[in-house]
Amino acid sequence: MKIRVGSRESRLAVIQSELVMEAIAGAHPEIELELVTMKTTGDKILDRTLDKIGGKGLFVRELDAALLEGRVDLTVHSCKDLPMEIPDGLPLAAFTRREDPRDVLVLPRGAAEPDMHLPIGSSSARRRVQLRGLFPGAAVQPVRGNVLTRLEKLDRGEFGALVLAAAGLKRLGLEERIHRYFEPEELLPAAGQGVLAVQCRSGLDTAFLDCLRSRTAALCVLAERAFVRALDGGCSSPVAAHAVLSGDTITITGLYVDGEERPLQGTVSGPADQGEELARGLAHTLKEDAACQEK
Repeated sequence: MKIRVGSRESRLAVIQSELVMEAIAGAHPEIELELVTMKTTGDKILDRTLDKIGGKGLFVRELDAALLEGRVDLTVHSCKDLPMEIPDGLPLAAFTRREDPRDVLVLPRGAAEPDMHLPIGSSSARRRVQLRGLFPGAAVQPVRGNVLTRLEKLDRGEFGALVLAAAGLKRLGLEERIHRYFEPEELLPAAGQGVLAVQCRSGLDTAFLDCLRSRTAALCVLAERAFVRALDGGCSSPVAAHAVLSGDTITITGLYVDGEERPLQGTVSGPADQGEELARGLAHTLKEDAACQEK
């Protein structure tokens, strides 16, 4: 049996795909694995923010096409970067154990503190809204490119600091670049942050992916994505969600930003197998609260 694994060309994407391949190879040495890399539209357009060019779908379009056309059998994604709507025939087959879900502050090499005369770099609307509360008066400007490209811009003096996902830096072996961790209570992560999602074509026998599957991650990610989807949130929407499982209880915290850019946050807990329903209820409550404030 041969499985071709599709990945973006960036170093982080390749490392993440290799992590998945190593797990499969360890559990199923009889499976032949091949990595197939490709550049996506989102990787090519770097002079505009995602909300101006079509959103997160630009990072998966070519990978989805490769799956549908049979050129690859699996694709590996950072779950936080997946669009909320998944194409028919391309199910998410596995969610891996969650890496550190937190966001972090990264400084230029040699700096002891962020230079607030320079902007903080972040292309995420979710982060930008929350950073205004953490760093009042600081300028927050978009920064495009993969993680290594963003770090180069930081070290060239274009930014006083960057806000990035801890998981990506750790997978790249760049944990020493982290100056400060933001706890979820300070800066709520994106839905799915820290989790890898494996996507396939319908009809593929995915029993061999059991070695990767995390029930905890799946329950949390599905609840987080349900919250965002209920608010019609995408990459250009400042929406955040983070779920934690404790025994059979799931606790979901969600962030919604109204039309006046006022952040509203709420938390709900309940049975783990009702996580998606609980998340949709929380989204509805926050949306109603926002409507009341606008009156």
